Amino acid sequence: MQRTIHEILSQYNPAAPLEEAFTIPAPWYRDARVEALERCGVFRATWQVVGRIDQVTRNGQFFTADVAGEPIVVVRGDDGQLRAFYNVCRHHAAAVVPAAQGCAQQFRCPYHGWTYGIDGALKGMVEFDGVCNFDRAANGLVPIRLDLWESFVFVNLDGRCMPLRDFLGAVPELVAPLELTKKLRYFDRRTYTLNCNWKVYVDNYLDGGYHVPHAHKGLSSVIEYTKYTIENFERACLQSSPLSADANTEAGVGATRQGRAFYLWLYPNFMINAYEGVMDTNLVLPLGVDKCAVVFDYYFGDVSDSALGRNRESIAVSEKVQDEDMAICDAVQRGLHSAAYLAGRLSVRREAGEHLFHRLLHADLISGLDRAAAD
Repeated sequence: MQRTIHEILSQYNPAAPLEEAFTIPAPWYRDARVEALERCGVFRATWQVVGRIDQVTRNGQFFTADVAGEPIVVVRGDDGQLRAFYNVCRHHAAAVVPAAQGCAQQFRCPYHGWTYGIDGALKGMVEFDGVCNFDRAANGLVPIRLDLWESFVFVNLDGRCMPLRDFLGAVPELVAPLELTKKLRYFDRRTYTLNCNWKVYVDNYLDGGYHVPHAHKGLSSVIEYTKYTIENFERACLQSSPLSADANTEAGVGATRQGRAFYLWLYPNFMINAYEGVMDTNLVLPLGVDKCAVVFDYYFGDVSDSALGRNRESIAVSEKVQDEDMAICDAVQRGLHSAAYLAGRLSVRREAGEHLFHRLLHADLISGLDRAAAD
């Protein structure tokens, strides 16, 4: 007999301390009703990274993105102001801006030719004479809340969400010593598609390095595993470890993973991974119950032609780790469909980050249910 969504959510106890806690149960990773609730209660309700400031430095520059199934466009106006809108024509719902990025003086819908200014105002409608009681001023592109932090563009689809600075909490203070905008420059992007629920990938990231000695032999050769630390904040988890190389370290790993590893997760789906002169960000995007995408943006302290070989070598190291994680996560998703598994226990030493993630997720899903009932 199929359980109700309330029964599925009640299978998890968020009040249990880490030493007594279970993971969120398997149905949370495979039930379409949970996925639908996450779109509204998690991804629409939180601040989401959609791009970088360097993509929209000049007036008229824009890029498009998707948040919780909603198409959006971010554009720098003629007044220099950065704005975000739903990328949906007010006439018959076509995407007004079909391109992934570019520069424009205005947006013209490719369906029926309605034209919008880059400030979102409706400028013109083709063959619309004779239409009564139509307010052009009220039919511009619908705006979305937007804010900036470091080099990242955030949007929020829910007007009830707290300001971005409050949402970030301690994160700016944690990241400040990295001097991201001063020391690092964007270099390249990779997007990976995994056959697993997005939460499987986040769980894997937050296991406190538990899987590193077993699944990532190259990375494990530089991480000082016994000195690995995990620290939780209100909506973030920082994992860190000193790095050292020896005769057994893979050459590419030793050359590109130096200093101290800095792994920061921001609820629900954004990560910053930094080493000396090297950083990548991960944005995890749900694509269905059994599928997600992970967008890697790579940054380096030196992006000149002379550093090209070393930067490519660093990305190759990252790709190897990602291939290993993809194999793990895909296998976990298959196991989550097994009758042999409902939930697992958490390592007190290693998995405090997962515990935080699951409790935050439970709170947002319950809140999403309450909102749906109220609406």
